[in-house]
Amino acid sequence: MTTIENGKDAARAARFTRLYEQHHGDVLRFARRRVEAEAAHDVMHDTFLVAWRRLDDVPEHTRPWILTVAHHTIGNRLRAERRLAQAYLTAATAPRPPGETPEDHAFAVDLSRAWDQLARSDREVLALVAWDGLTPTEAASVLGTSPGTFRVRLLRARARLRDRLGHDISSRSLPEGAAR
Repeated sequence: MTTIENGKDAARAARFTRLYEQHHGDVLRFARRRVEAEAAHDVMHDTFLVAWRRLDDVPEHTRPWILTVAHHTIGNRLRAERRLAQAYLTAATAPRPPGETPEDHAFAVDLSRAWDQLARSDREVLALVAWDGLTPTEAASVLGTSPGTFRVRLLRARARLRDRLGHDISSRSLPEGAAR
């Protein structure tokens, strides 16, 4: 890398640092008024990721621009959450397959409700194994963690699912790996 490129990179990094220092509090407050506290931090980080990628597009008056990016980030997040909720609803209210008993359907509805009560991180751990068919070692790789750590997270997520379900699921037909 030439000295000129190093200088451009340093100037770019300094500009981004100033932008972040000036507006991270504004963006976080903006997001907290619109989404949950945990999600607000994600919105702030996503907003500044966009700012970094589009640093050359940032105008002189940066505050309105960065809040517009935050607004769009929140909108994208809410649309994704609505699509996910709709997918769960569609799955829960789909016609029963031939041979499914009312008890099977009731269990599926109970399972859907219990699933919705889990933290997103628990749902992700369970889904990697149950829906995506990954081994704990493969799933650990997807999440960037060690297999041992993933197994502990999986064990705890399964326990929380059982607790929220409120009854034994060992005799029920679940996707492979979901409740073991």
